[in-house]
Amino acid sequence: MSEPTVFIVDDDEAVLDSIAELVSSVGLRVATFSSAQQFRDGFDSEQPGCLVLDVRMAHMSGLELQQELNAIGARIPIVFISGHADIPVAIKTIKAGAVDFVQKPYRDQQLLDSINDALRRDVVDRRGADARDGVAVRLALLTQREREVMDQVVKGLSSKSIARALNISYRTVELHRSHILDKLGVRSVAELIRLVFERDAP
Repeated sequence: MSEPTVFIVDDDEAVLDSIAELVSSVGLRVATFSSAQQFRDGFDSEQPGCLVLDVRMAHMSGLELQQELNAIGARIPIVFISGHADIPVAIKTIKAGAVDFVQKPYRDQQLLDSINDALRRDVVDRRGADARDGVAVRLALLTQREREVMDQVVKGLSSKSIARALNISYRTVELHRSHILDKLGVRSVAELIRLVFERDAP
């Protein structure tokens, strides 16, 4: 995986340069953008990192960019910065998934702490996404009948109950259960349930 990048978006050049210098001073990789549109046009969801985003900008605001990123399922962690003490806006950004809302003027360490929190969240989110992708690949190995049996097993039904529900023999259910565990690489029903839970986790 490539090195995490702190993406900074602000239409005030002085602020943009100041934040970039601060972030670079602690050894983090930086990319700067003078508009939300510029960032959106070059956005790559595969690139790890976080976004430091000004709330109020011309043409496209930080809030509008956050909404667009959420609409396409982009989970890049965002730290908002604002020169206005706007509590309703701060609450709105946090509810929409932002890591923090930092008001100018801020202490350097305050902003760096928020950025580090965002970078840690990105690592956790990507690990979770990788795990879910792995589960999806394994589940794709199951036949339609094996999926039907698995769904019943996860609901807590016994093999006899599954046999009656699917109108197949008890022995056939047991064979399917064995194949399901083998294909998914789990050793017990408890592990199977945990695997399915990971798949369905948000």
